[in-house]
Amino acid sequence: MPAYADLAAHFARAAALANSIGILQWDSDTMMPKGAAETRAESLALLRVLHHGMVCDPKVGDLIAGAEAESGLGDWERANIREIRRLWTVQTALPADLVEASSRAVSRCEMAWRKARAEADFPALLPLLAEVLSLQRQIGIVKGEKLGLSPYDALLNDYEPGGRSARIDALFDDLAAFLPGFTQEVLEAQARRPAPLPLQGPFPVAAQRALGLEMMQVVGFDFERGRLDVSTHPFCGGADNDVRITTRYDEADFARALMGVMHETGHALYEQGRPQAMVHQPVGQARSMSVHESQSLLMEMQACRSREFLAFAAPRMRAAFGGAGPAWEADNLYKLYTRVERGFIRVDADEVTYPAHVILRYRLEKALIGDEMPLAELPAAWNAGMRDLLGITPPDDRVGCLQDIHWPSGGWGYFPTYTLGAMTAAQLFDAARRAVPEIPGAIARGDFAPLLAWLRENVHSQGSLLETDDLLTRATGRPLDASVFKAHLLRRYGSEATAH
Repeated sequence: MPAYADLAAHFARAAALANSIGILQWDSDTMMPKGAAETRAESLALLRVLHHGMVCDPKVGDLIAGAEAESGLGDWERANIREIRRLWTVQTALPADLVEASSRAVSRCEMAWRKARAEADFPALLPLLAEVLSLQRQIGIVKGEKLGLSPYDALLNDYEPGGRSARIDALFDDLAAFLPGFTQEVLEAQARRPAPLPLQGPFPVAAQRALGLEMMQVVGFDFERGRLDVSTHPFCGGADNDVRITTRYDEADFARALMGVMHETGHALYEQGRPQAMVHQPVGQARSMSVHESQSLLMEMQACRSREFLAFAAPRMRAAFGGAGPAWEADNLYKLYTRVERGFIRVDADEVTYPAHVILRYRLEKALIGDEMPLAELPAAWNAGMRDLLGITPPDDRVGCLQDIHWPSGGWGYFPTYTLGAMTAAQLFDAARRAVPEIPGAIARGDFAPLLAWLRENVHSQGSLLETDDLLTRATGRPLDASVFKAHLLRRYGSEATAH
């Protein structure tokens, strides 16, 4: 198998470069002194150019063709060739001048966005954002012509390989028809019972960190192959077998950091569970952004905001912060951790209202990439969508269409993966509980081994062997279905549930 062996060796070397980029990027976001920023940027830029050059090397096409013609390859090797071809096709589609123009436009727009957001000044950002949009549309067109996709689906494909907007439209339309009425029902049910008791701080950072590390160990994080640090924006990064997660602390609110740690630990468990025999190959990578997000949301939302987990965690929270009284009882903590309220800011949204924020952004970015709406109309369209989906209207663009960095930074096609991930998390957790009925009871004892074992077998160890729909169908018995997510919301937040 000379062609396949050469192909695999080539991409193992590319993975080594990617690992170096991952650790340098993590260091840039956590520990690097500010004075090193310019030098670090040059180093990262060079490594990225080298990595891109390896992926796009002209010999890769010949090696792929040779490997595809070889006999005796197993399922993993065939899937690896498929993933390499997918990666190579996308990476070689774009002319270098378009990549460079987009990079420069994004750099200018990101800088301008910070000022425009602070001043709620969309007109000031408009010309620069229009340039980014135009270039992203061109990128979508070029990739789409190579892949046989619409421009939006070609951009979506970067984050969700095989994902199609027609399928997302159906899933999100189903949710959008359900969410406004359900949100109102939940809010009315909350209003009929006493509000949860607040927890009185301050909560020292050292105690928060110790609690987070304890809970990471509980859920199964391998500290021999990862670590926890602090950054401005929490993330999961690093390298193969060296997973770096970060959080940020607020001494007035420990729940935000703790749930952030649980969220990023879900990502990290996926990274630590990828198939070791293929860990340096494209087929050994995580399947898609929606599957990756499902692992973080499964751990944070499905497991760690459950009554079972909070019954286990409550005495440990009390011990960590010297808490006492009814506010620190598990039932009150559960009410705090599942509180629902309408709000303008996506990143602060609860489990019920969050999908509405994502659906709005998805519909708008699809219309903009499809040239179905002038960019100048974005603020008005945003506000109308917020009224329709959440029943509130932003007072200004700072808390409206300027709040996210995704579009100024060129991240078009990314937004839908958040809610696809939430839906996938619900479906996987439901299947895990049906397959292993002792999972909820084990979580109540602080034993995540049964849940993690099921995830390892059905998701983590599969890497990118299967397409996303095939992975989910094999694990749960069906492709992605909005009804499972809706059933989860009804169980946790519906009128009967909120009466407890």
